[in-house]
Amino acid sequence: MTYMSSDNWKPSASISTLQERARLFTRIRQYFDEQQVMEVDTPMLSASATVDLHIDSFVTTFLPIGEGGEQTCYLHTSPEFPMKRLLAAGSGDIYSLGRVFRNGEAGGRHNPEFTMLEYYRLGMDQSQLMDDMTSLLSSVTAFKEIERVSYGGIFQEKLGLNPHGATDEALSDLVKKHVDEALSGLERNDCLDLLFSKKIEPELGVGEAGELNGVYVYDYPASMAALAKLHTNDQGDRVAARFELFVNGVELANGYHELTHAEEQQMRFKTEQANRRELRRPVYPYDHHLVEGLRSGMPDCAGVAMGLDRLLMLMLNKKKIADVVAFDFFRA
Repeated sequence: MTYMSSDNWKPSASISTLQERARLFTRIRQYFDEQQVMEVDTPMLSASATVDLHIDSFVTTFLPIGEGGEQTCYLHTSPEFPMKRLLAAGSGDIYSLGRVFRNGEAGGRHNPEFTMLEYYRLGMDQSQLMDDMTSLLSSVTAFKEIERVSYGGIFQEKLGLNPHGATDEALSDLVKKHVDEALSGLERNDCLDLLFSKKIEPELGVGEAGELNGVYVYDYPASMAALAKLHTNDQGDRVAARFELFVNGVELANGYHELTHAEEQQMRFKTEQANRRELRRPVYPYDHHLVEGLRSGMPDCAGVAMGLDRLLMLMLNKKKIADVVAFDFFRA
């Protein structure tokens, strides 16, 4: 039998990179400590899961010793739901820095488990939270905010069309023109996502290697509200109070002026479940505890989630997520 040596026992990132990673986490915690934002831990295993159409959960089974039947559990894709329950219970400003799990892609910018920073600030809207994000990032790395643009404005500038008022047919025609002429029969949001990711996103915040120039895109279409409040913009369009931050053509963070209405949240959960069912995707149970927390009264707040592995990739000009984590999926 021939023994084949392998280097796969070694970390995928260099030790110097892991030292920089540890320093980044320390600086983030120092920022929130100075801001009197409390760090919290939330369960990684849950009886419910996200019902987001574009995110799949890892499923596992709890097998109790002795009496009791087995129970299906899900690894969390975000600490959002239990954090909002803490907010409803009176926690005040909070943040979480830890692992989350998403089933699907591995390699490049993706790993099935990755490190997310998520935090919530009471009394802030999406604009104030963008201010706070810039303050945070500027305190931990050489970040510079260069622009804030509305989703409708940047779409109009790059593609000559108002995405909020455009017909489905007009969006489909743009996809055929700019992405792939063979694509047809796509849902409205799929058209918007394709056009944005192919024709707009790669140009946002592009600078020299190692530069972190940030562009915030805010007021997404109402159909992309997810867990954000809706409002009417200056042009009279109904839009989501939501933003995304892009650095060097990479989506880095996703923020919301958070929805606090229990019945509206429950309706959105059920709509997403129906969408998953229609596309024959796994349909997960939504978080009833969150709905009850909202019903009891969650304070007005804004929240944001940011991938810290991606942030470190941008800081160190690394091309793969494997280069900034101790052991990527293929060495785990």
